Amino acid sequence: MSKKPDSQLQNLFATHKSTNWQERLTQVAFRFNREYLGQPVELPAEVQAMPIFREWAGGNFSGRIASPFWEVAKPQKNQHCLDIGCGVSLLIYPWRDWQAFFYGQEISNVARDILTSRGPQLNSKLFKGVELGGAHELNYSPGQFDLAIATGFSCYFPLEYWNAVLTEVKRVLKPGGNFVFDILNPEQPLAEDWAVLETYLGAEVFLEPLTNWEKTIKAAGAKIITQKSGELFELYKVRF
Repeated sequence: MSKKPDSQLQNLFATHKSTNWQERLTQVAFRFNREYLGQPVELPAEVQAMPIFREWAGGNFSGRIASPFWEVAKPQKNQHCLDIGCGVSLLIYPWRDWQAFFYGQEISNVARDILTSRGPQLNSKLFKGVELGGAHELNYSPGQFDLAIATGFSCYFPLEYWNAVLTEVKRVLKPGGNFVFDILNPEQPLAEDWAVLETYLGAEVFLEPLTNWEKTIKAAGAKIITQKSGELFELYKVRF
């Protein structure tokens, strides 16, 4: 597993055509690189005293709150699927069983390197590679995908950023293709404590009302097809 020096990570997104989001992209990348590398984060005693911290430290919390995207849009055999902010999704979820072609885009170079190394070993036919970059500039061709997925990271960016993401996803989806993504629901009992924990782990969280999200979705020309509630996140399937 390769690890870039801090100076390189800080310039990771400096070459993007749009640099408005560089600082936040780098911040979120740092947060997840530390997690993938297993690097400890020193947290204040008051944060460690929170019940949600103890659950997180136990190692099972992330699995509990992960959004099951396949329950609203299961990848189908021979579909071309783009997982945005993919992390190590290919190694966790049953892509081999789905027999769908996996393409990824990720801001964590550590996650990208893990998948680039292990993806072909898992299934060289289904694994089509991972691009390094933000969700607002997808490194893929127009109309390339049947399905796009983006779970686990929308809360780290403001709605303005997601306007750009929705525009890009619309561009790379085939007509009639589905986009599945999750949104942090600030009305959930754990939302504020989780936002505090994530901020101390290195990535500030935006607590945006679902009504504002749904206005953004509509303004982008998308229609909500399915919605599924989770412990922290609302999972949406939309179509342009």
